Amino acid sequence: MIKGIDEMLSKNISFSLYMTHGGTSFGHWAGANSPGFAPDVTSYDYDAPVNEQGAPTPKYMALRKAMAKYTPEGQAKMPKSIPVISIPEFSFTQVAPLFANLPEAKKDRDIKTMEEYDQGFGSILYRTELPALAEGSLLTVNDAHDYAQVYVDGKYIGKLDRRIGEKELMLPACKKGAVLDILVEAMGRINFGRTIKDFKGITDKVTVTEDREGHEFTCDLKNWQVYNLEDELSFYESRTFRPVASVNANDEGRYPGGVYKATFKLNKPGDTFLNMENFGKGLVYINGHALGRFWEIGPQLTLYVPGPWLKKGENEVVVFDVVGPRALTAAGLKTPIYDKLPFKKAKANGTAPKLDDMTPAFSGQFSAGNGWKQVDFAQPKRGRYMILEMTDGYEGTQAAIAELYVRDNNGERVPREGWTVDYVSSENNEGVNRTGDKIFDLQESTYWQSKPGAGYPHIVVIDLGRPVNASAIQYLPRMEPGAPGAIKNVKVYMK
Repeated sequence: MIKGIDEMLSKNISFSLYMTHGGTSFGHWAGANSPGFAPDVTSYDYDAPVNEQGAPTPKYMALRKAMAKYTPEGQAKMPKSIPVISIPEFSFTQVAPLFANLPEAKKDRDIKTMEEYDQGFGSILYRTELPALAEGSLLTVNDAHDYAQVYVDGKYIGKLDRRIGEKELMLPACKKGAVLDILVEAMGRINFGRTIKDFKGITDKVTVTEDREGHEFTCDLKNWQVYNLEDELSFYESRTFRPVASVNANDEGRYPGGVYKATFKLNKPGDTFLNMENFGKGLVYINGHALGRFWEIGPQLTLYVPGPWLKKGENEVVVFDVVGPRALTAAGLKTPIYDKLPFKKAKANGTAPKLDDMTPAFSGQFSAGNGWKQVDFAQPKRGRYMILEMTDGYEGTQAAIAELYVRDNNGERVPREGWTVDYVSSENNEGVNRTGDKIFDLQESTYWQSKPGAGYPHIVVIDLGRPVNASAIQYLPRMEPGAPGAIKNVKVYMK
């Protein structure tokens, strides 16, 4: 950063810094990237020179020093930093369990989206009765936007995470009339591109498929009861609360999903960072102000609390946790947690493809240097899965792809909504985000990159979401001068 800015200033070039000052997408205002639905965290700190809380960082000091020689009249004095306080650990004392506090149900024969019930944010619960089913019947939800938890007769069956393309779950054996619950949380709307009309809840239908004497029977489930769980403090406050001692943790050490309340006292308010490490997934209000979303998977585990939202004396915290906490305490920290992954990152699904018996649609070279490259297939090839086998590069062994498109028989770019990474042989996720989904995230500044030291060949398998007719692919290397990690020899397979 400093080298680039020094060069621009020395040549009298105008520029802007993005971002100079980090920020916060309070409440439910953090959106999502696409394709490959990628919801944003609440923090917009951005590793900016002035951080989310308004304090200068070492990056700011380095930037100020670099600019000093171009401001002979002198630089302005730095203002005093806003005080930051810690809040000792406090306990949540009241709970309103979710399933014991449902609002009045609406009834519909067919599935409808959250918006069709005039609900903009929050969660929504769909409930119906199942037919008699044998064990191993397949539940398919098309599509849950964005995070669904499935229950049968109150027992948790599993989750469907839109980020990784999950749509199906195997069901246990069910008697006729067993109650199916699908709890769907909205996690932020896609805010650019083709999929900007991002409806929430369940957007199409729910089916169960059962094998009967060698034949598949599919049932489109109907007759739904729908419970709207608005993301409004008034909704959470209107639930029926009881002491937390009345609920127990399950075998995994997790308390039930629902609304939790706590209070803490302060002698003097100040900015702080609320540590939500003990909680699962949901939203937080403090003294009536919506702080934002939390999720135990990280990397953000704290939420910025502006000092003016706190007060001397008693303060109230309300947490809606759709998954359920593992402990019933929280605290205020002086420094945020932005880089912690409590759980190992899930690797791309699938296994390494067997290419020995496959004929590539293309085998050859990309040209060197920066900018878009296109290679044409000898003849169009149809398939749902595109496999890239990269066998050599222009420098070193670390490959990179900034963006990738498939062209159809008419030379048009195939829409990338619904694309997912089915397999990647190597991705650099140690301290950076260079995962396979960056190949088609509509951002030329981000890129997939293989791990340092992992030599060629590199293989990536992309599920296109449906069979397509492909006649060519377009590839964009990294944007930096010299296109670091540029791919030279490649084979492209369609399956």
